[in-house]
Formats: sequence, C-alpha cells, structure tokens
Amino acid sequence: MSNTDSFIDEVTEEVRRDRMFGYVKRYGWIAGLAILLIVGAAGFNEYRRAQEEARAQALGDAMLAALAANEDDARAEALAGVTAETPEGAAVLAFMTAGAQAEAGQSGAAIETLAPIAQSADLPLIYRQIATFKSLMLQSETQDAQTRRQGFEALAVPGVRLRLHAEEQLALIDIETGDTQAAIARFQAILDDAEATPGLQRRALQAMVALGGAPEATETAGD
Repeated sequence: MSNTDSFIDEVTEEVRRDRMFGYVKRYGWIAGLAILLIVGAAGFNEYRRAQEEARAQALGDAMLAALAANEDDARAEALAGVTAETPEGAAVLAFMTAGAQAEAGQSGAAIETLAPIAQSADLPLIYRQIATFKSLMLQSETQDAQTRRQGFEALAVPGVRLRLHAEEQLALIDIETGDTQAAIARFQAILDDAEATPGLQRRALQAMVALGGAPEATETAGD
C-alpha cells in the first residue's frame, strides 16, 4: 500500500506539473504582455513627467526673459508674445502679463488678458476666482460701484479663498459710496475673523482709525 500510494502521489504530481506547463504555454503570453504594459506605462509616465517639467522650465525662462526688459511697455509686450502649452501655464502667464499691462497703464488690455482665464472651464476654480478678482480691481475707475459690488459679493462667500480680500474691497466700495458705517462694520468683521492674515488685519485696523471708528478689542488683530 505504501508503494502504491507513493506511485499515485508521483503520478499526481507529474499530472499537476504537466498541467502547469500547459497553462504556461497557453497563457504565458498574457503574463508577458502584462509585464510589458506595466513597464511601458511606467516609462511613458516618466517621459510625460519629463516633458511637463521641460515645458514648465521653458515657460519660466521665457517669462523671466520678458520681465528683464527695462520699460513697463516693453515687459507687457514681451509677455504678451509668450505662449503656454497647458491651461495652468496659460493662467500663470496671463496673471503676469496682466500685471505688467496694468503697470504700463494698459488696464483695458489687462482686463482682456484675464477674461479667458476667468471663463475657462479647463482650469481649477481658484484660478478663475483670482482672474475675476484681479479684473474687478482693474475696473475700479471704469466700472460703476454697483456692478463691482456684485462681482466682489460673489467672491465674499464661505469656501472661497479670496473671501476676506473681497470683503476688504466691498468695504472700500462702501467708502466710495459714502456708507462709512457699513465700511467700519466690514473692517471690524475682518479683524474678528480667524482666517484674516496679519497684513489684512493691519490694513483693516488702519482704515477703521482713518474713518473715525473705534476698533473693538480682538485677539486676532495685529499689533
């Protein structure tokens, strides 16, 4: 019985081995293909990452070269001639170009530069919000107060990173329209807000004092 059992075990093992080799011969190409796909995907990701880094470096170099111009007009013109290959790169380039155009007194051109960024569905929301905020700032002398107020109110809502900066602009519009008390109340709210930066709190405090307000004591206000 012992010899018989041993023989059966050996035969069973041989059958298993033959089946395994059969599976390898029949389906081994699938494993090989899977390995090739994994290696190929990893190589492609590395290539794509290198390409993205090269494009970002090229864009940065082009912007730095444009900013090296001595005159505001020349910097604005040079930046306007730079192109970006990605939506995010185009947004950063637009912010830089609009800033140079504004410094050169070309507010209308700066607003036009920011418009596509503010309306682009391909960009993260924060890029669009920044473009909208900058555009509203540039329209302070050309757009009526009510229109600008509506624009900043859309940004002065919970969850928007520019909320407190929009509140600051709304307070300035209150001053512009003669509503001093509303402006003081907004500045006090900024002082009381835990998310306000020291710089923003400092500006709010200075504005309140200039308006004749009496800031309430708050732990978050700057010295």
